[in-house]
Amino acid sequence: MPYVWSLVLLVVGLVLLALLLVRLFRELRRFKAVQRQVFHDIDDRSGLVKARVAGLKVAFAQRRNR
Repeated sequence: MPYVWSLVLLVVGLVLLALLLVRLFRELRRFKAVQRQVFHDIDDRSGLVKARVAGLKVAFAQRRNR
């Protein structure tokens, strides 16, 4: 009969492992979503900065020509 307890402990351990893996993968998916959002936000902001720099270059070029 001791093998029954071993099987019960094995099943309980596998269930706990499965639950932990599901939670881990859920958190990883959430982390990747936040990471994508941050990179997208940084890309948008850098695009705006580049556009402002280009606008300033045009404005300075027009002032020099006057």
